[in-house]
Amino acid sequence: MLEKFAEWEGELAASAPTDNSPRIGAVPDDSRRVYLDHATDIGAYNPCFPEYRFDHLDTEKAAGRVCFPLVYEGPPGLVHGGFLGVFFDCVIQHHNCVMGLSGKTRSLTVTFRRPTPLLTELRFDIARSQLDRGIASTARLVLDDDLLCTGEVNTLASLPESLVGFQFGQRRKGSGT
Repeated sequence: MLEKFAEWEGELAASAPTDNSPRIGAVPDDSRRVYLDHATDIGAYNPCFPEYRFDHLDTEKAAGRVCFPLVYEGPPGLVHGGFLGVFFDCVIQHHNCVMGLSGKTRSLTVTFRRPTPLLTELRFDIARSQLDRGIASTARLVLDDDLLCTGEVNTLASLPESLVGFQFGQRRKGSGT
C-alpha cells in the first residue's frame, strides 16, 4: 500500500501548482495554490475542517448545525478543544463575510462548559454587532438544551475585497516592525 501511495503522489504532483503562494483575485494561470478569498464554506474545500450548515443568516444573528467526525477527537469520544476554537473563528468569519464586512481576528476566547461529543448533530448560533472599527460576535455550541461552549471573537471591520490585495507574510510599509 505504501508503494501505491508513493505512485499516486508522483502522479498527482504533476497537476499541483509549482508556486506555493496563494492565488488571490484574478490570477491568469494556475501556477499558484488555491486560496479561498472569503471565509465561506471552508469544509466543502478543506478536508481538515468539518462541514457545517447555516439555517439562518441576517445582519445580527445566524444559526446552523455541525457534526464533528472522528478526526476531531481529543479525549475519547469528544471534540478536541482546539478544533472548537477554529470552528468558532471560521463560522463567525463566514457570517461576517456574508454580511459584507470581514477582517482579521483580533481576539478569540473559548469558554468550555460541557464536553462536546463527536458524531452528534449540534446546533450553533451567533449574535453579532458592529463596533466603531470592528465586529464583536458571540457564538454558542448547543446539544439539545445544554450549552457546550461559547466563542467570543472580535475582528477588524473591512470589506472582504480589501483582504484580496494583502501581501501575505509581509509587513505593511511604514509599520516599523
